[in-house]
Amino acid sequence: METSQEWETVIGLEIHTQLATKSKIFSGAATAYGAEPNTQACAVDLGLPGVLPVLNEQAVTMAVKFGLAIEAEIAPYSVFARKNYFYPDLPKGYQISQFELPIVGNGHLDIDVDGTTKRIGITRAHLEEDAGKSLHENFHGMSGIDLNRAGTPLLEIVSEPEMRSAKEAVAYMRKIHELVRYLGICDGNMQEGSFRCDANVSVRPLGQQQFGTRAEIKNINSFKFVEKAINHEVERQIELIENGGKVVQETRLYDSVKDETRSMRSKEEANDYRYFPDPDLLPVFISEEFKSQIKAQLPELPNARKQRFREQYQLDDENAGILTASRQLADYFELVVKESACEAKLCANWITGDLVAALNKADLDITESPVNTQRLAGLLLRINDNTISGKIAKQVFELMWQSSSTADEIIAEKGLKQITDSGAIETIIDKIIADNPDQVEQYLSGKDKVFAFFVGQVMKEMQGKANPAEVNKMLKAKLK
Repeated sequence: METSQEWETVIGLEIHTQLATKSKIFSGAATAYGAEPNTQACAVDLGLPGVLPVLNEQAVTMAVKFGLAIEAEIAPYSVFARKNYFYPDLPKGYQISQFELPIVGNGHLDIDVDGTTKRIGITRAHLEEDAGKSLHENFHGMSGIDLNRAGTPLLEIVSEPEMRSAKEAVAYMRKIHELVRYLGICDGNMQEGSFRCDANVSVRPLGQQQFGTRAEIKNINSFKFVEKAINHEVERQIELIENGGKVVQETRLYDSVKDETRSMRSKEEANDYRYFPDPDLLPVFISEEFKSQIKAQLPELPNARKQRFREQYQLDDENAGILTASRQLADYFELVVKESACEAKLCANWITGDLVAALNKADLDITESPVNTQRLAGLLLRINDNTISGKIAKQVFELMWQSSSTADEIIAEKGLKQITDSGAIETIIDKIIADNPDQVEQYLSGKDKVFAFFVGQVMKEMQGKANPAEVNKMLKAKLK
């Protein structure tokens, strides 16, 4: 349940995007994923006495790039602050973040839900360092600490509380995920923790302007779990209020196994962290010239590309949306159109249909596709020039997926070339008509559906190699 007649859901998301820099935000240590614990943590990351942080310019560039893409205010002057709290995986005893003066101010993002476009405000996006990681497995009665992740650059993107359902929240999160990957500032790998979010959820009586008390659900790392966690939390809060209880402001965790949220700790306020400007880091000044340089580097953004695909290639909304959801998939499509010189709709249908289905089944990204653009273009050319039928093409595609052969090689090897010889087709049609007098009578008496039976029999007899258009044309002539 997301909302009922009596209640309205209010949701805001804080999305933590790990920036795709080679080194950390304040040190030269590597950010590569999967290294042995504590092998990528230097003296700065460990918070050893006497070390000084140095800001990674690439992280600033990426933050500004994101801000420009959401048409946000880019602060000409921003400051890093120390967020003080104690946790075992935070060696300095504070996290370097931004508080009062973030690098990116008010912006917005448009989402589409059930055919309706809605604008979601983005309050701010600020740079900060990630903490380390506590390890609980293989430690009997203890916890291990891995500080490889400490100091990894994050851009925390904070939305306005303008989403009114879990479905809207997922659409917004997907849109941010799509955008940061388009911009090349984050790989978006949710399994590795590169992209995760905290959801602030509250409910209020329908029509009430004042917000209800919110609970924050921490560190959700999949679109499915975001939807489930929010829906569960909404039900919990409504049930609590309707039974005479009160929602308390707290931090909760989502348990995906039990499909429930549970209390983690009472929610801290900003003053609990005793924020103050970091004395070791200079303020960041962003000039108009710097902004202009970055703006010139921006790629064609998803919405603009989707609109161009509709106009340039005459694609419908669904195909244009699927193809532009990933920058790499959109690039793949445009290369196939160029290399095959086939109609764009044929290319789009094959990519969003057979290719995407095969990728999903194999759990592969488009960048890992066994069938590259040249090989798919070669297959589409053979459909286009009637060498093979669409049905045979599906068989050829499956064989291409499993090998490095081209479509032409497979067609020749398997003898799959389409039969366009009208004499050979006519011989089979005459045989099918002679063998099925009852069906001929039914068709002649007005039962048009029987026509499909004859088409099927001819195609079966010719092992699917007959040109379908030729079969239809000749059958209609013969069955008059």
